Amino acid sequence: MNIFMILALCLIFSIYGLINYYIGFRLWQSLGTFLPFLHPMVYWGVFMAIAFSYILGRMATAHLPKTVTTIFTLVGSYWMGAMVYLLLILAAIDLMRFIGWAARLLTKERSQAILNSPFFGAAVVLIVIGIVVYGIYNANHPLVKPYNIVIPKNAEKIDKLHVVMISDMHLGMIVKKNRVTQMVETVNGLNPDVVILAGDIIDEDIEPFIQQNMSGEFRKLKAKYGVFAALGNHEYYGGQIERIVDQLEKSNITVLRDRYIKLEESLYIAGREDRDSRRALGVPRKALSEVLNGIDASLPLILIDHNPSGLQEAEKSGVDLQLSGHTHRGQLFPNQWITQRMYEVDWGYLKKGNLQVVVSSGFGTWGAPMRTGNNPEIVDLNIQFTKP
Repeated sequence: MNIFMILALCLIFSIYGLINYYIGFRLWQSLGTFLPFLHPMVYWGVFMAIAFSYILGRMATAHLPKTVTTIFTLVGSYWMGAMVYLLLILAAIDLMRFIGWAARLLTKERSQAILNSPFFGAAVVLIVIGIVVYGIYNANHPLVKPYNIVIPKNAEKIDKLHVVMISDMHLGMIVKKNRVTQMVETVNGLNPDVVILAGDIIDEDIEPFIQQNMSGEFRKLKAKYGVFAALGNHEYYGGQIERIVDQLEKSNITVLRDRYIKLEESLYIAGREDRDSRRALGVPRKALSEVLNGIDASLPLILIDHNPSGLQEAEKSGVDLQLSGHTHRGQLFPNQWITQRMYEVDWGYLKKGNLQVVVSSGFGTWGAPMRTGNNPEIVDLNIQFTKP
């Protein structure tokens, strides 16, 4: 780890600590008066233990029992979701207090009295609990998102193709086997020709996948021509890439790592290594033109690329349809305002020249096991091939 990474981590932890101190201080101003028996040292000890539990759970895996680190990680995951909305609500109230004081609509004493009211703190906490409960419910109830796609190429033996795409499952200690079962039942009910997994299937650690026999659930997927996958950034983060690929292949999933297959001598499905593969593998991923070397450009080409960045490369390389995920559409409102500015398309459909792109909001969650402002989804694509 170089000096710049150490400095970056120190900065991130400092900002995270300041945010949590601000939240804790504001809540103590209100709830401290409501709970006079609660000693400040006890309050801050419990508060900071919760606030930093995710970090502790991830960093202490080699030093603490797995049960303990799992509890820390789960508590911290829920806290991260709550923290976002505590920060937004408390900051918005402080901003309104400042505006009211500056405009002389509130006296300084009245402004301070609002913070000291136990009803203020209780109301904020109840609102955030309501948001978290809704977010957890929403995250566990995915929708089926349909698209009708026309590709102006002749696919020889295939006039139309029914593809179901799932991305960003993040299977692990939080998103568990029951979600795979739910996904398989929904997908099989759609009766697809092809199932595509567009990366971040596994959330770093392969052990929960093995221990819960998620492979057995994946083998229940039914698709006329098979199940195909590309990898995402999270498959690389845990440093277990070969074990992950081995488990996916044992799950009857064909993993496409900078390679393509020809389906029924009629069309191509290609999969790229993720952009973050360079950190794990120590080599840059291949240029798309190199990956696609040797294909018949007159046949339709579907590309699985987890991250929807750099669409111009796919457009120049003659890709007809790119399927991506990665963005989660922000996962927690209002993060989609950020992802909308980071990507040409952070969710939904885009036509760019002859290239068509579909980006999924994803099926699972990362970090906070909740979704607000968007829905988890399974993408249902009805693709029609026509003569150019």
